[in-house]
Amino acid sequence: MKQKIINNFLEKNEFLNLQNIMTHHNFPWFVAKGVVDTTDSYYQFVHVFYVDNGINSNFFKELMPLIEKLQIRALLRIKANLIPKGNKIIEHGYHCDNYYSGTKTAVFYINNNNGYTKFKNGFISKSEENKIVIFNSKEEHTGTTCTDSDYRIVINFNYF
Repeated sequence: MKQKIINNFLEKNEFLNLQNIMTHHNFPWFVAKGVVDTTDSYYQFVHVFYVDNGINSNFFKELMPLIEKLQIRALLRIKANLIPKGNKIIEHGYHCDNYYSGTKTAVFYINNNNGYTKFKNGFISKSEENKIVIFNSKEEHTGTTCTDSDYRIVINFNYF
């Protein structure tokens, strides 16, 4: 499966509702040491919506328009990442989200910035709000920092 990009993935009102919730000062973000794994020297803020076969967030219902539109049959994990602005663009390292046969990953962009998702094959998906990129979960990719916005926010879906 090649990467599939869909711009304006959600209806405008659905997207703005989700964006407003996730950028509100009351939305809970948690510090995570490491971006690719806990041994790298970076950090990010995360919000885990779904993990270990269960809902892990009071905000899970806000993702229903995305879940329905992606036609998800079974969830593995949904995690949002907020990476603060940096002085330069840093690629955090290639990784695969999981190795289960037949699983997909979708990266949904919450805000516009000059960060991106880069794939080992050279393909780059720019961080553009209300855009989604869908690909095979075994495909190696990396996220980045941004330099032109206070933060870069994405929601990462792993699913069947």
